[in-house]
Amino acid sequence: MKDNNSRLGLEQEFFIVDTEGFLSHRADEFLENCWNIAQASDRPTNCFAPEFVKSIVEINTVPVNSFAELTTEYLDLLKILLKVARQLELRVYPLSTYPLYATPVMRNKPNYHLQVRTVGEGRFDNAAKCTGTHIHLDLPDNVVDRQIGIAYDSSPEARNRVLNIYNLATAFDAAIIALSRACPFYDGTVAGKAMRTIHYRGSKEFSWQGVYTELQSVGGLMPYAETVEDLIRQLFHRYHSWLQAMELAGVARQMFLDSGGELLTAGWNPIRLNSIGTVELRGADSNYPQITLALVALVSEAANRVRRENITVRPKTGAKTFELQGQELSVPEFDYLNNELLYAAVTEGIQNAAVKDYLDSILEFSCQNCQTNKYLTEFKTKLGQYTTTETQLLKKFPTTTGTISQEKGLALVRYCCDRLEEEVNYLSSQQPDKEALMTNLDEVNE
Repeated sequence: MKDNNSRLGLEQEFFIVDTEGFLSHRADEFLENCWNIAQASDRPTNCFAPEFVKSIVEINTVPVNSFAELTTEYLDLLKILLKVARQLELRVYPLSTYPLYATPVMRNKPNYHLQVRTVGEGRFDNAAKCTGTHIHLDLPDNVVDRQIGIAYDSSPEARNRVLNIYNLATAFDAAIIALSRACPFYDGTVAGKAMRTIHYRGSKEFSWQGVYTELQSVGGLMPYAETVEDLIRQLFHRYHSWLQAMELAGVARQMFLDSGGELLTAGWNPIRLNSIGTVELRGADSNYPQITLALVALVSEAANRVRRENITVRPKTGAKTFELQGQELSVPEFDYLNNELLYAAVTEGIQNAAVKDYLDSILEFSCQNCQTNKYLTEFKTKLGQYTTTETQLLKKFPTTTGTISQEKGLALVRYCCDRLEEEVNYLSSQQPDKEALMTNLDEVNE
């Protein structure tokens, strides 16, 4: 572990499809081949993991010490995914929602069944049709406690680090939604909104019918934490909210406990404290590799600056953007962030003036390291306007009816699979060899 606790991790979920573009339910066979390749190359097999349906697989990078290392690790995992897909005559579809109507096949495991029964089968089906990307920001060693959230004997410095990284991640929520918007279609329709956000996260306030619409305490954005004690109270409130929801749904509490349920696992919030000792940002759409790496660059560079300069992150009444004054970073107050700004990010997105100003302030704060700037340029066109995968796809697959036909939906899937393969090949060709990478790591981290 590095002294400044700046390690990174990344998880990303992918649909597997057949050569025509239809969803495939061969994840078990797919993963077995991935594990065989991992074992043969002395790589941990848990870098490839199942999801609760048999049409989605997940990759997990090992913890790394720099963005450069993460890029290499991530591309290595993607190359294995694509190799296995070729072996099985399947393809890997990288975007956040499958564009056409599909019937998921769920795994028969207790922890999945308890979630379905608690949330409701109809609502939970949304999760089977969405894929996301999770970014992990390292926290000081032994500060996260699986039973009580934050260890009682952790130092004041470690506790301050938790608060600043947690609040920084929270302030990034609307930016991650706006910049990562990927597939505009869901179940064959387009609604002009961030489809994964409304169908997975949901919102009772805005009538977005998603998995956690009625359970925002466990699936929505939690407020900033003013103190560690405040964060711990939020964690216990979330935990008891989930237990209460289970009870109302007639699900035995013991079922949750037997499946490994504990304080930090009773939540699927966009920002959460993870038991592995990280702050986990879960709000990003699954996307192409260059966009995914750009998001990691944006978030990690901001976190590194907060650590390096000992910056305190605080919400400020009336603030709508990031504002650095001395060693204090003011970020948008929570009521604005989780209401007006969230709504704008999910609806108009990058076209909204307030969202654009907010994104400009984040890029200005984050863009200090020239090593990652080449990825951050993925977010803007040559004219300086923000762009997303979603807007590009709507230009290529336009619709005047608000729907997409099966023929065009399958063509979209194949197009995205092609682009994934092209990007992996291109980015891999730009990577230095591993010996040179290790030699230059210290320069990258300075």
